Amino acid sequence: MNKLTIAAGAVALATAGLGIAQTSTADAGGGRLNFALQRSPGIVAAGCLPYAAARVTVKHDGPVERMNITAWGLPANTEFDTFVIQVPNAPFGVSWYQGDLETNGYGVAHQEYVGRFQQETFAIAPKSAPAPSVHSTPTPDDTTNPPFGPIHTFHVGVWFNSPADAVKAGCPGNTTPFNGEHNAGVQVLNTAQFADTAGPLGTFKP
Repeated sequence: MNKLTIAAGAVALATAGLGIAQTSTADAGGGRLNFALQRSPGIVAAGCLPYAAARVTVKHDGPVERMNITAWGLPANTEFDTFVIQVPNAPFGVSWYQGDLETNGYGVAHQEYVGRFQQETFAIAPKSAPAPSVHSTPTPDDTTNPPFGPIHTFHVGVWFNSPADAVKAGCPGNTTPFNGEHNAGVQVLNTAQFADTAGPLGTFKP
């Protein structure tokens, strides 16, 4: 059995464990939300990672939700970063870092995140206030915030943790602020099959 066969088997097991088909719509019911992640426009235009995809399942757990992402078709043993975002593509809008997503030797990854992932997911800044400056390069931290009213963030995106890993996979090598050190690579997966103001998390009732 060659490595490609083993990898295909790993993907089959990962997707079968979710018990759902790969679709481009959100299916909310029975306290569970299912939807897909698709390749971002930059990845598609570059012609890299042609088989990259992911499935997302969100479930209520008392006062929080548990969001599980299973991804495949990615480079092996590589780190990625997951964000909840306002709109799926650039300029992304208000974006909230959820955590890491790391692939195994076959390019399959699974991670669970705990937080608020439903119709009440939002950010707000009633007034400007001081903010800590932790990182000065390559994307300096702002030391104050602009005020804004409630902004709902119903989309999900996944970025390369490193521009070097993106280049190694044949993808663009742009540096973006989408990791903890603000030196991430390009976006790989998102929910752009949904309209900007109708992201899948917005279909999930509290």
